[in-house]
Amino acid sequence: MDKYKAAVQELISETGITINGNKPYDIQVHNPKFYQRVLSQGTLGVGESYMEGWWDCEDLDTFLNKIFTNEIEKKLQNNWKFIFLVLKSKIFNLQTKSKALQSIAHHYDIGNLFYKNMLDPLMMYSCGYWEGASTLSEAQEQKLKLICEKLQLKPGQKVLDIGCGWGGFAYYAAKNYNVNVVA
Repeated sequence: MDKYKAAVQELISETGITINGNKPYDIQVHNPKFYQRVLSQGTLGVGESYMEGWWDCEDLDTFLNKIFTNEIEKKLQNNWKFIFLVLKSKIFNLQTKSKALQSIAHHYDIGNLFYKNMLDPLMMYSCGYWEGASTLSEAQEQKLKLICEKLQLKPGQKVLDIGCGWGGFAYYAAKNYNVNVVA
């Protein structure tokens, strides 16, 4: 694992971020498998490992800004050392289809009661937009309104909603903007 950690540290070396450092935007790694996962899965591996508690960061906004503005992915291009580690990580990826199915079952197959107790009435499983909102339900409605406005929805249009969950966006858009939603 040390070579994977060294590779990730080298990738972020110009950002000012330190692994397990003491600055608020330094990443704190709790699972040493994080490094190999980042190299094999890229940004998806970074996000999923964060959600699984493999790492955290006090000032996540600054951390992500430093990562994206330094264009880390460009360091991987034409760098044979990184390419070799990435390939090795992909070849020896410990994730299996059965483990993925277990993760999905653990997350989604727990019944709706759990989600009804923690989500808004439309059961939206994403962030809310809190400007002018004081409850989760209002924040979710604000988010849906903002999305629909940005899409410039007009009555009669057809909208494709991929990853629709319980259909909260589809319901809101159809009801409030008179569009046809395919989810």
